[in-house]
Amino acid sequence: MSLLTILLQVPFLPEQASSFAQEVDMFYLSLWALTIFFSVAVAVAALFFMLKYRRRRIDEIPEQVEGAMALEITWTVIPFLISLFIFGWGAKIYYQMYTEPKDAMEIYVTGKQWMWRAQHPDGIREINQLHLPLGKRIKLTMTSEDVLHSYFIPAFRTKADVVPGRYTMTWFTPTKAGTYHLFCAEYCGTQHSGMIGNVIVLEPSEYQQWLAGGPKEASPSATGQKLFASLACNTCHYDKDGGRGPSLAGVFGSQVKLENGTTVIADEGYLRESILNPGAKIVAGFQPVMPTFQGQLSEEQVLQLIAYIKSIGAQEGAVAAKPAASPAPPTAKASPAAPTTQAPAAQGGQKKD
Repeated sequence: MSLLTILLQVPFLPEQASSFAQEVDMFYLSLWALTIFFSVAVAVAALFFMLKYRRRRIDEIPEQVEGAMALEITWTVIPFLISLFIFGWGAKIYYQMYTEPKDAMEIYVTGKQWMWRAQHPDGIREINQLHLPLGKRIKLTMTSEDVLHSYFIPAFRTKADVVPGRYTMTWFTPTKAGTYHLFCAEYCGTQHSGMIGNVIVLEPSEYQQWLAGGPKEASPSATGQKLFASLACNTCHYDKDGGRGPSLAGVFGSQVKLENGTTVIADEGYLRESILNPGAKIVAGFQPVMPTFQGQLSEEQVLQLIAYIKSIGAQEGAVAAKPAASPAPPTAKASPAAPTTQAPAAQGGQKKD
């Protein structure tokens, strides 16, 4: 077998298994081809000029070239246009990959030394595995409990930083059934190389069978609703105005006016900050009386509360009913309604409480 035949059999890129993979590969290979072309062109031109204009006689006087405006414009304009095209193409791909789809299935992912935890919309949890339906748009809402991680699925051509203290998002559409590698692509400590897992893409019918065979757990929004009640959040946040805190009905995705006159979009990051640092952004017309839950809630529990707040709008303001009496703002510790079970990085599969 010849060397060329062996090289042609080497997979230079992972297989394509998502809606972004083909265009990302085309962009990458185009940059590669462009780089090789100009590298060879410059090398050949340099060799040609060295030979053509070498000194042939000791007493030879070289011809002085004052300049060539047309040549200088050519080698300035052409690279500029090529660079502009590359920028536009790359910006288009970036915009597509980071524009959140509205009809995607949302899965919550939490990174922790040295494991990945995922929770599906129906409540099923996984450690170091992620089961997905083929052909369905998937949105991952991610955060870290400790240090910076990076969620990398090579076959999907997607990689996103997972940052402590904030939420990041990535999305994709799996286009090929199979099992694919999952890595942490950001050095995160002594066992960084063991923070790996698998993404399993199933046919829609097989995915439904997998869901049916999994442990029966409450959805993130249902668990968040119990946590919302156990923390006595409903003593201040009613389904209508009149409480000591603003109504949360339909707040997600809306513009919230603050006491300083500015407005913010109530996204996941705003809700997280309002839970853990409620004094950072005070809603207009309300006093800063809410206690902080910093250190009392795990990242998983914060995500569950946010999932419930999101669902309030979908349920047309179905917030917990206003209590008969309004006790003082709670300072109790987090409810055990949504415990966080840790497991070593080598484990995988569905998680049971």
